Amino acid sequence: MVKQFRLQVNRLLPAFLMAVLAAGVFAQEKPAKPTPAKPQPTPTTKGIQKPTTAEQVAETSIFIYTGGRGALDQVRKTTSERGQSKITSANGQVDNVSYQRFVIRGETLSKERVRLDQDLSTAKFSLVFADEKTFGIFNNTVFSPRQDALKGFENQIFHGLDAFFRYKSNESKLELAPQEKIYGVEYYVVDVTDKQDRKTRFYVSARTYRVMMLTYDEAGVRYRRKFYDYNYAQGQLVPFRTVLWANEKQAEETEIGTVTFGQKVDEELFKAS
Repeated sequence: MVKQFRLQVNRLLPAFLMAVLAAGVFAQEKPAKPTPAKPQPTPTTKGIQKPTTAEQVAETSIFIYTGGRGALDQVRKTTSERGQSKITSANGQVDNVSYQRFVIRGETLSKERVRLDQDLSTAKFSLVFADEKTFGIFNNTVFSPRQDALKGFENQIFHGLDAFFRYKSNESKLELAPQEKIYGVEYYVVDVTDKQDRKTRFYVSARTYRVMMLTYDEAGVRYRRKFYDYNYAQGQLVPFRTVLWANEKQAEETEIGTVTFGQKVDEELFKAS
């Protein structure tokens, strides 16, 4: 019995050794699991000293939104944006609008080139701001927009977040108003007045340094825009939903679908012909 057992072991041993060796080779050749890419760090308020001037509030906010003024100038050289808007007319009619927005950054906001393509239920047209003037395009024909449409479009440019972020290049005046507490949230209040005397008041969260609301007056109307659903796109903090009120009546609600920065934007989009 012992002799027979040894014979069986001797027969099985080479096969066993081959299996072990094969397993060892397989283990060596099996690719290692890839190490997940570490997410890019996002700016935080940790270690930031409490600001005491309007400029310090603005610069801290710029850091939170972009990672620094350098990124503001480099990453946001161009903007391409798609989304949906709900526009409420003076008589209460709501129009659902698909839009595209293209921006080529200028040295100042007045040198900016902005195109807004809107697809309404009744028409599809574009509004363009270039060479410090605004015009419309419909069926490849240039037209002069109605005054309310023109001012609404220009207000998006000159009374938007960039009026706050780009106060230096615009040579705007900054003033720090007394802090306000609204629904339990503390805000720094910063007034920004540009060289054309357009004034916008920004409400900046004292905890996150995000702009949560802005207000401005135009032709006897008090406008208030609130910012929601903040998220990062290419390392840039973006409010993906905004709501505009005119004298306490909702006039516009916009939701961004996609936004990209720094990609090539065709300069032909901003030409009248």
